Amino acid sequence: MTMRPPEPPDFGPMGPPLDSDLTQPVPQHWLNETTTNVAPVEFDDDDYRREPANIRGVVAALGIGALVAVAMGVYGSAHEPTGEALNLAGFSDGLHAKAWLGSVAFVLAIVQVLSAMAMWGRLPGFTAGHGTAVLHRWSGRVAVIVSLPVAAHCLYALGFQAFDTRVLLHSLLGCFFYGLFVCKMVVLTRSRTPGWAVPVVGAAVFTALVGLWVTSSLWFFSEFGVSL
Repeated sequence: MTMRPPEPPDFGPMGPPLDSDLTQPVPQHWLNETTTNVAPVEFDDDDYRREPANIRGVVAALGIGALVAVAMGVYGSAHEPTGEALNLAGFSDGLHAKAWLGSVAFVLAIVQVLSAMAMWGRLPGFTAGHGTAVLHRWSGRVAVIVSLPVAAHCLYALGFQAFDTRVLLHSLLGCFFYGLFVCKMVVLTRSRTPGWAVPVVGAAVFTALVGLWVTSSLWFFSEFGVSL
């Protein structure tokens, strides 16, 4: 008489009891023949690999900004100052116009900083919106436009001077400011820019502008009074 192996028990839809030996192969008749076979999901490691930051782009931007700063310093030193280059209606002379336009650029730079802090969520009690971004862009554009006549007056009429500490510092900060500004514009056009690049360069631009205002407009108003 031939002995047949016993049929595996049918545990029903609830599956085998908790104390069953799960290391044994599952009999075919336990499987639901109507189950749809799903192809295994393949994962690409590149999907989880973060793209490297474009450090070379930041270095290139710094190099371009440095060239601009050096070029301005060389031109200011080699150029023979004319003594007068800016004569705007409403101002008594070029120095008054330079002091006031520099102050306008300084105020707009403060707006730039506050709007940037709001957009980065660093301004307590204020939620940034679309208007904040528009204000940030246009305050920067107007600040640069306002500063251009001041830069032209400094380079063409006064040149790079160093007869005292304040004047030397002002001349250096002027070259430093426009070099950093060009660097910031280049950084903004680069892809995969590191997250720290724009805030750091922007803070440096603002610091340079504050130094320019202190060594020019604030000094001028302190010495000659607030007048047009």
